[in-house]
Amino acid sequence: MLKKILRILFTIIGLILGFIIGSQLLKTSYISKLSYFKSSTTLSALFIIICILLFGIIMYLLSPVINSLIMKVMEYVENNFQRIPANEILFGTVGAIIGLVISVLITSTFSNFGPLGTIVSIVIAVVMAALGANISVKKREEITNFFSSLKKVNMSKEKKSKNPYKGTPKVLDTSVIIDGRILDICQTGFVEGTLIIPNFVLEELRHIADSSDSLKRNRGRRGLDILNKIQKELKIDVQISERDFPEIAEVDSKLLKLAQVLDGKVITNDYNLNKVAQFQGVDVLNINELANAVKPMLLPGEEMVMQIVKDGKESGQGIGYLDDGTMIVVEGGRRYIGEERGVVVTSVLQTAAGRMIFAKPKEN
Repeated sequence: MLKKILRILFTIIGLILGFIIGSQLLKTSYISKLSYFKSSTTLSALFIIICILLFGIIMYLLSPVINSLIMKVMEYVENNFQRIPANEILFGTVGAIIGLVISVLITSTFSNFGPLGTIVSIVIAVVMAALGANISVKKREEITNFFSSLKKVNMSKEKKSKNPYKGTPKVLDTSVIIDGRILDICQTGFVEGTLIIPNFVLEELRHIADSSDSLKRNRGRRGLDILNKIQKELKIDVQISERDFPEIAEVDSKLLKLAQVLDGKVITNDYNLNKVAQFQGVDVLNINELANAVKPMLLPGEEMVMQIVKDGKESGQGIGYLDDGTMIVVEGGRRYIGEERGVVVTSVLQTAAGRMIFAKPKEN
């Protein structure tokens, strides 16, 4: 349908061009000197009609080629624009308009320089438009945050009176989703605020689930199952974030950047990510730290009965475990491997990676 409309349109354009060109040719000095065109209005009208028909037929015959070129250009532009997010197009357009406005102010002084001034003005306008679009796209997150912060400042009192506090956004990383304990924690009601699941984390989970390694594949599928349960079973707000940072390659770095942009916190059980986040000033909720915090506290001098299952790294040490998986290092416990033995706690070492308890065999 579009091709037919364009063909009719180009044919009409050809007819109009024929009329304009024929009229102009009759006014030229060469044709005006011919006596039979001067004496006969009919011949002049016939000449114009022939020009109209000639250019109409030419444009009608050329219209399929022109249509093909137009369709290719439209398809190319459409394919390229589909890859660009809508917010980038919007920010790029606004930036280009601002750049053009600035270029008008700059090039107003070149109006008296004739053709050279026109060329310089066009070059400056193109450069400023491209520069404005580029800066606007690259700084879109900062611009959005700036206007959001202004809105928050202007409407802070209204929000306090009308909308209750909903908590800080919590950004989930890949490791904590695969771990699965976040689902149980959220079900208890201890986590408030919106759970943010970045799209690039979903992509990483999908790649892990499609891995040729069976262990990785199972971990990835478990993570996707946990995500489905989080969306279906939890009563708190869960959102999929489409924000991405193409200039950042690593997923962990993207995660921290997203937390900074949203002014939120990262939920993880990755010890290294925890350290990097602290260095960058991003708040982190570490599931392992939470698990260690809710474990029963053992104080030096307390007694317990446990089974020593293997030897430790140091000479004479034995290793045992509590029901929650906490490791206990028993000094001089190597000779009791495989036996249940009463021990006395001597010290407790607490780190972000876990809790380690040191003990010695109880004397009979």
